[in-house]
Amino acid sequence: MVLLPILNIVSHLLFSISLQELKDVLHTVPEIVEMIGDADTNRVLLLNDEDDEDDLKSALRSAFTQLMSASKSLISKAISELKRRLNSESEVRPLTAKEALVLQLEKQYPDDVGVIAAFFLNYVKLTPGEALHLGANEPHAYISGECIECMATSDNVIRAGLTPKFRDVQTLCAMLTYKQGFPEILQGVPMNPYITKYIPPFDEFEVDRCVLPGGASVVFPASPGPSIFLVAGGEGTMLHEESHRSDVISEGDVLFVPDEAEINITSEVELLIFRTGVNHKFFDTFMNGK
Repeated sequence: MVLLPILNIVSHLLFSISLQELKDVLHTVPEIVEMIGDADTNRVLLLNDEDDEDDLKSALRSAFTQLMSASKSLISKAISELKRRLNSESEVRPLTAKEALVLQLEKQYPDDVGVIAAFFLNYVKLTPGEALHLGANEPHAYISGECIECMATSDNVIRAGLTPKFRDVQTLCAMLTYKQGFPEILQGVPMNPYITKYIPPFDEFEVDRCVLPGGASVVFPASPGPSIFLVAGGEGTMLHEESHRSDVISEGDVLFVPDEAEINITSEVELLIFRTGVNHKFFDTFMNGK
């Protein structure tokens, strides 16, 4: 599981597009039809949203597996034809955001199956203050921009594309959830004028984002679990109220804070700080004995 609060405008590819969007892709991107074949294409086109969810996921899994398992020669041919077609069509119509992105990706990763696979994923742009969460076994790619990524303990990274590194296609296609739809964008919950809390729907962690103007102070209340602070910009001081220890902090610093510690932060110039710790819902559940 991953949570991504945004520092500046960030572009992502993630999750699977809706069934209708996938049908539109199969109608408008002949290069994909050539790669996955008529059988998988027709199987998807005959589906509707009322069909059993397992049938929907099975059809998407089969089509995506065909795409990702294509030979290098077929991938290269399809991308070459796609590039030539989009460049030609751009002279008579504006390209869609996804089409323009695909041409950009092709320049960075020529002959990479991830260029074509981008059509299967949502293209999401986030602005500062927004965040999104990714469940386990969900495909995603960071395209541009800066963010803070908080990730639960993981025992693997399976690569899909847009990389020169090894791709374990068989494991990848078997493990994905094939969840469809647009991801939930988190705006966060204001805790005070300076701190916004982002609470994902899993227990492992939560993230606070603090933007503190120059000369201002803010208190991070004591948490029942330990925390990690990351200073993303600015300068100031961090005071541990119980021990009265004071640390000068600046961009790039990472600090560990034990449980039940109240932290007072004062800025010299505007500070941007992120704190992560165990999701408070976990402690609420534990204390309530549920």
